[in-house]
Amino acid sequence: MRHLLYIQTQGSYLHLDTDNIRVEVEREKKAMIPLHHVEGIVVFGNVLLSPYLIQKLGRQHKPVTWLTEWGMFTARTETPVSGNVLLRVAQHGCAGDPARTLAVARYVAAGKLQNQKTTLLRAAREAAEDDALLLRQAARDINGQIGCLPLAATVDEVRGIEGTAARAYWDAFSLMLRQNRDFFWLRERTRRPARDPINAALNFVYTVLANDCASACQGVGLNPQVGFLHALRPGRASLALDLMEEFRAAVADRAILTLINRQ
Repeated sequence: MRHLLYIQTQGSYLHLDTDNIRVEVEREKKAMIPLHHVEGIVVFGNVLLSPYLIQKLGRQHKPVTWLTEWGMFTARTETPVSGNVLLRVAQHGCAGDPARTLAVARYVAAGKLQNQKTTLLRAAREAAEDDALLLRQAARDINGQIGCLPLAATVDEVRGIEGTAARAYWDAFSLMLRQNRDFFWLRERTRRPARDPINAALNFVYTVLANDCASACQGVGLNPQVGFLHALRPGRASLALDLMEEFRAAVADRAILTLINRQ
């Protein structure tokens, strides 16, 4: 697991103190974190970092990500590119080959759907009987869509299969909640803007996850913008979005469900 340092306290100031990251608020020391324990820093809103700390992190291939106080992505440092340039050439070549692009898109979608199914079945084991039946049915519906993926002849067809599975997943999502259902019940998935607390929570963790995936791509020398399942668009980190698909249910959704269910 990557060790990212998240700083949310407004007015914090981070700087180097020997080989440690010193965190201060109103000139009072709040934490000392060994630099070698940190693989990147994510800051929210009004948080300052010393120029020397940013440079030190950059030399060690440890990115800094700036988000707004509410979790919207603003910027990320681009550290010196690691990895072989031939890796990026191969990535671009694969993205330009429709057959290989389709193969990768199928694998990305299969990983996402498999983890959605597993998440539903895991929740069904702990749910009330009526909810468990519906959760298992949603898992069976998604499993049927997994079986359709090898038959998809285009990336658009893969996206259609993924969308059908997503509807089954989100229709059953709230049944995985065991606490505070009145407050967190998901009526529909909304993104910009989120129209209720559960969508706001999901959007937040997805932003953090997407940043982590983009940093991981850059860390091994891949271009985070050249993806396969997600269409290429200016400014979109398509490969990072592809990579995060597999982790949405297993990492992000499970984190939100666990926090709510444990109150």
